[in-house]
Amino acid sequence: MKVDDPDKVISRIAAAIGEPARVRILYSLLDGHARTSTELAAVADVTPSTTSVHLNRLKTERLVKVVVQGKHRYYSLNGSDVATALEALSIVAGDSQKKFVPTTPSRLILARTCYDHLAGRLGVALFSHFAELGWFAKGAGNECDLSTSGSEGFTKLGVDLAQTRATRRRFAYECLDWSERKPHLAGALGAALLSVVQKEKWIVQDLDSRALEVTKAGRRDLAARFGIKF
Repeated sequence: MKVDDPDKVISRIAAAIGEPARVRILYSLLDGHARTSTELAAVADVTPSTTSVHLNRLKTERLVKVVVQGKHRYYSLNGSDVATALEALSIVAGDSQKKFVPTTPSRLILARTCYDHLAGRLGVALFSHFAELGWFAKGAGNECDLSTSGSEGFTKLGVDLAQTRATRRRFAYECLDWSERKPHLAGALGAALLSVVQKEKWIVQDLDSRALEVTKAGRRDLAARFGIKF
């Protein structure tokens, strides 16, 4: 198999970046939040069909990746190396980027249920914290498994891993949060985590919605145990 000349690869990547609409797409994703092609079309200020062409070009050069969730396709940067390169270019250009502002109703932003698992800022923050601790062993696609430290950590939290693994469903996977546009934990393990959080009385469920209220004790314990502050 012939390996492309590095000079040609760099030239192709530079050409892919070097188009104003694609620049706007890439830099809108630099904040770590995934976006749909419709949202990116608005950011790029081009038609949806033109946006699709741009996104295909960026995917070909491995600058962006796509996650299909339900009826939607969410695009994000393809790894930290891409983000680092864009940040370096931004410094050279002296540019600054706008912060992502979610359009989710305020009652649902902090914490809510997503089917039977925890979502919103709290769900994303817990997943991110556990990932930083090395609790997850990445599987194929968006599948997750647990490292040794992860198994120990979830057990200490009060999750019965044997029972959780015995359920007839996916054990654990990343679910893209539709307000934060970052992953939270789903699957049997995500459901078990929600049960633990409820049992500890860190959250209480609204009677008429999916919104969850983080209790005073929850804010205290989340800050003390995980460094998560709201």
